[in-house]
Amino acid sequence: MELRHLRYFVAVAEELHFGRAAQRLLIAQQPLSRQIRDLEAEIGVELFHRTKRTIRLTEAGHVFLTEARKTLQQAEHAILLAQQTGRGEIGRLVVGFTGPALNTVLPKIVRRFKDKHPQIQLGLERLHTNEQVEALRSQQIQAGLLHPPIAGRSLITEVIHREGLVAILPDSHRLAQSKRISLGALAHEPFILYPRHVGPMLYDRILGLCQQAGFSPRIVQEVVPQQTILGLVAAEIGVSLLHASAEAVAPTGVVLRPLVEPTPELELAVAWNPEIAHPVLPAFLTIVREVTCQL
Repeated sequence: MELRHLRYFVAVAEELHFGRAAQRLLIAQQPLSRQIRDLEAEIGVELFHRTKRTIRLTEAGHVFLTEARKTLQQAEHAILLAQQTGRGEIGRLVVGFTGPALNTVLPKIVRRFKDKHPQIQLGLERLHTNEQVEALRSQQIQAGLLHPPIAGRSLITEVIHREGLVAILPDSHRLAQSKRISLGALAHEPFILYPRHVGPMLYDRILGLCQQAGFSPRIVQEVVPQQTILGLVAAEIGVSLLHASAEAVAPTGVVLRPLVEPTPELELAVAWNPEIAHPVLPAFLTIVREVTCQL
């Protein structure tokens, strides 16, 4: 049984006349009559009572008509959904993000995307940069907001935001009242940093920056996420160096101070896998570019 058999049957059932049904379907009457008989033979019941002058539905025909209409409506709905998905009008997109993205561009991107594409479900997963790279390659996520550079050339990245590093101190610290801090003034402080595997490039740059200031930092804790670092600083466990946007989530008891020395910038990029043609991705990238152009 094919969908066309159901369409033929519904047309005849609604017209109760083979000639008018054939005109409606733009086919000849004889092939239509043959298709209806083939349908009856396939399901094993008569769907119509036929006389020389009239045609009417049998009881089985009435039941079959109800279900045939439902099937055709469901098929049309399935086709519509497939077409809308293929055009990127509906569907689901999963996006990975890091803490700095949450503090800067991500909320604006999500709000605008939901406003412009309310029928698209946006999934968000907080992942480290290295985790996002693997998730993009394995198709677990379709886009990522991460920190370049990344290993390999299989992904495309576009830098959308840059910010410098600042010193993170307890508000009771002797330097907390300073407007700017020289990194060398922190030479004897205990440091709290991210583990190197979370962001090896930035981690190495921070250590290099300290060495340029004449010391190697005494690291007493390596933790994630950033809220944990901020909490440990507030508890006076040590000091840290974080991106400036951490101020957005800094708890009571913590101060952020710019450094005298030029610091490496933390870049945030949108990344995607060009080998995966996800229909919703272009719409997401458009929103990302719109938001970041306005920053």
